[in-house]
Amino acid sequence: MLARMIVELGHFALILALMIASVQAVIPLVGAHKGWRGWMALAGPAATAQFLCVAASFAALTYAFVTSDFSLRLVTLNSHTAKPMLYKISGVWGNHEGSMLLWVLILALFGASAHWFGQGLPERLRARVLSVQAMIGVAFLAFILFTSNPFLRLGVPPFDGQDLNPLLQDPGLAFHPPFLYLGYVGLSMAFSFAVAALIEGRVDAAWARWVRPWTLAAWMFLTVGIALGSWWAYYELGWGGFWFWDPVENASFMPWLIAAALLHSAIVVEKREALKSWTILLAILAFGFSLIGTFIVRSGVITSVHAFANDPERGIFILAILGVFIGGALTLFAARAGSMEAKGVFAVVSRESALVLNNVLLAVAAFVVFVGTLWPLIAELALDRKLSVGAPFFNQAFTPFMVILAAILPLGAIIPWKRARVGRSVKALYPALILALALGALAFVVGTGQSALAPIGVALGSWLIAGAAVEIWQRAGRTPARLARLPRADWGKAMAHSGLGVTFIGIACLMAWDVEDIRVARVGEPYEVAGYEITLDGVEQVEGPNYVSTLATIRMARNGREVAILHPEKRVYPVAGMPTTEAAISNGVWRDLYLVIGDEQADGGWTVRTYIKPFANWIWAGAIVMGLGGLVSLTDRRYRVAAGARRAPAVAAPAE
Repeated sequence: MLARMIVELGHFALILALMIASVQAVIPLVGAHKGWRGWMALAGPAATAQFLCVAASFAALTYAFVTSDFSLRLVTLNSHTAKPMLYKISGVWGNHEGSMLLWVLILALFGASAHWFGQGLPERLRARVLSVQAMIGVAFLAFILFTSNPFLRLGVPPFDGQDLNPLLQDPGLAFHPPFLYLGYVGLSMAFSFAVAALIEGRVDAAWARWVRPWTLAAWMFLTVGIALGSWWAYYELGWGGFWFWDPVENASFMPWLIAAALLHSAIVVEKREALKSWTILLAILAFGFSLIGTFIVRSGVITSVHAFANDPERGIFILAILGVFIGGALTLFAARAGSMEAKGVFAVVSRESALVLNNVLLAVAAFVVFVGTLWPLIAELALDRKLSVGAPFFNQAFTPFMVILAAILPLGAIIPWKRARVGRSVKALYPALILALALGALAFVVGTGQSALAPIGVALGSWLIAGAAVEIWQRAGRTPARLARLPRADWGKAMAHSGLGVTFIGIACLMAWDVEDIRVARVGEPYEVAGYEITLDGVEQVEGPNYVSTLATIRMARNGREVAILHPEKRVYPVAGMPTTEAAISNGVWRDLYLVIGDEQADGGWTVRTYIKPFANWIWAGAIVMGLGGLVSLTDRRYRVAAGARRAPAVAAPAE
């Protein structure tokens, strides 16, 4: 009885959140237009109340999963009493309805945070930002209640549930969606600030300072979320790769690229009062790509292993949300574009120009990914042809932009504002350039000249890392004692750029030097792969909490010395009736040993796939360093939301 009451209260809290969001969307906006302070003051408490209601609803759904309340249709379809507790909890968002509730919870959290930490914002701007954020909340709360209600009941509850998709029963996938949504949904704050600024008709240095922490937080969470998803695909799917250019992977990557461009563009607005229109457009597009990702995952228009739903009705609803918000924002942008006059003037050779080039490369790269992702759908609708766009297209079309970006990034970070001399700036980077070329040459020699991919990747990655070190040294005035006194944002930027360099090295070396071997192995008969002696010791059947596993024991030795004993598995989840592959990996700084057990053969042997993965962990180590760089920058007191409020705003156009 108590469980049923808690679930019903969760449903009621969700309806109440929709009502509060509707009030928050209208009253403060009218108040800001009329100058009525009482109406504007309603925005903050309403944002907090909306968050508390959605949090209560999410807690009620979590309670239903933890207690295995199979009277709820969602729990029956996505849980089971024998499932480990971690996956009972992650089952809350391991489905369409629950994941959308998490989406709205994070949306409400960001809105409430703008109230809690944005007390230094101008009153009208804060009211408008919270109203726009509430409008998004209204749309998605309505979407959940009318098309994706997680609190639907079953007339006759079953004795047990149908279990969660076995692919999602993994620690990596338990934490991947929350981080990804914190990034996806966090970009709504940049969108709300952009629309509020367009309504107000004012974009200045203070606005850029206010919007940057929210964008940086979203980018940081998106970085971690994408890395977790890539790591999961690497060890869970058993194919040995780290990125498949899957439509849903691309859906998270596109807003990451646009958010990175927005971060750099906002710097130019803050420092030089230039690129205002472009920065506003990027803020709109960043959230627009997040909505496109939501549409791809939920609509079923593109097939993907990551897709949550295949429901045209839901897809049309999300498409309508996308059209209203992005179409409306772009219309408002077109109407206000003339008022966003750029004040800063800069030479062709300057940091501003370098940041413009940075933005162009990131934006075009995102567009390439967008076209490659949606082209199969466009070809089918317009040309009635079924096409497939795979890794070869993306690798060839996307990679050149990243190579150019990596080449210019250290120089662009070190040259002066407004006007610069290339020779003087390059001279400071000579040590970094020499080191990068030397390490690239070393990679060429180690690889026996078979491929240029590893030398180029190692050189570019080393160039990024060494360039970031040179920039920090220059900012400290080449004085060790001043390093500790540098602003945290400088250290955060250096960490982010270095992390990108580490990831460059990892990707290049893995793709150039990867070794793959597929064969039928027999128990007790050793074989050799890339200098490693591999022996299948045996295969046994093992029972897990909610699965049955075929578990292999494989020994790996090198030069007569045992280096690892690995246990790859093939699991079958009886309730879901679905098999999964569990790769066994011996992780190392310089290489991963990666084994996958396949099916038993008629002659008694077993299919075994062996991969030697050089520098694989550098890919995710670099992503972690990038994320930590964002976190370090966020702790800089200059980038707190209220910091910019102390500046006298430079009016670009009269407010209304």
